[in-house]
Amino acid sequence: MHPARHRPWRGPEARKSSDVRKRSPGTDDDGAQPNGQHERQFITSLHRGLEVLRAFRPDDRAGLSNGDLAERTGLPNSTVSRLTYTLLTTGYLNYDAVTGRYRMGVPVLSLGYACLSSMPLRDTAQTYMQTLADACGEGIMVALGSRDERTMTYFACARSRSVVALQLGVGSRISLARSAMGRAWLAGCSATEREALMADLEAHTQPRTTWPAIRAGIEDAVKQVAQQGYYANHGEWQAGVNAVAVPLRSTDPDLPLLGLNLGGPSHYLPADRLPEVGKRLVELATTLSQRMTANF
Repeated sequence: MHPARHRPWRGPEARKSSDVRKRSPGTDDDGAQPNGQHERQFITSLHRGLEVLRAFRPDDRAGLSNGDLAERTGLPNSTVSRLTYTLLTTGYLNYDAVTGRYRMGVPVLSLGYACLSSMPLRDTAQTYMQTLADACGEGIMVALGSRDERTMTYFACARSRSVVALQLGVGSRISLARSAMGRAWLAGCSATEREALMADLEAHTQPRTTWPAIRAGIEDAVKQVAQQGYYANHGEWQAGVNAVAVPLRSTDPDLPLLGLNLGGPSHYLPADRLPEVGKRLVELATTLSQRMTANF
C-alpha cells in the first residue's frame, strides 16, 4: 500500500498517562508545547515532526510503523500518520511498502554531519581522547556527550585496540539516569535543574519500584564528583561493564554542560583500576574545559 493512502494504525492508544498532553487553545489535536510554554512563536507541528525523528534509535534496523511512533512519542495516531507522510514527501523518511515501516532518509544524516561540523571542540577532543584510550590499554573507550532529554548522546568517541569492544559510537544514546556519563552530568548541573530532572526521570521510570535504587545511584554520583572529581560506575548501567565519568563544563557559563566517560568490559577495566583512570579522566576534563570557550 502506498504510504500516501496508508491508513493510520487504529489500535488502542498506547500512551502512558505521563505522556498524555493536555489540549490547549490554539493547537490542533492535543498540541501542548513543552514545559507549558504556550508561546505564539512556538510552532507545534514542527516540534512534533522533530519528535517523530527523535523517536528512531540506532538499533531500529527494521524500521518503525506509525503505531510504533505513536507509542514512542505519545502523539495521536492520526497526527503521526500526517507527520510521517510529510517527512516521507520531503525525503526525511523512507517507506517500505512490504513491512509498512519507515526508516530515516539521507537528509537526516546531512543534518547530523552539519551538527558535528559546528562543534570544533569535537576535533580538538578527539586527539586527547584517543591518547587516553590508548594509554589505558586494551578494550577501553572514551566518549564525549551531551544531554538529550532523558538520554546522553555521544558526539565523539575514541577506542583502544581490542577484539572485544563496547558496541557504541557517535550518535549512540545512553541512559541519563543509569549510565556513568548521565549520572556525572546530573552531578555537574545546578541543584535546581537536577531536582526538576529527577522528578521527570522518576515519572518515566518503569517499573516504578526500581526508582529508589536509581535515585540512590544518582545521589552517590553527586557525592563522588564532589569528593573526588569523578564518578565510578561498577556495572550498574550494563552488567560486566565498568566506567568512570566526569561532568565537563567550560569556563564560559553560556556553553552547555557536557559529559565525559571512560569505560570497558570489566575483565579489561576491573574495579581496582577505576581510581587510576578516574584521575586521568579528570585531568583530560580540565584540559578540554580550558579549550571549550574558543573551540565549542
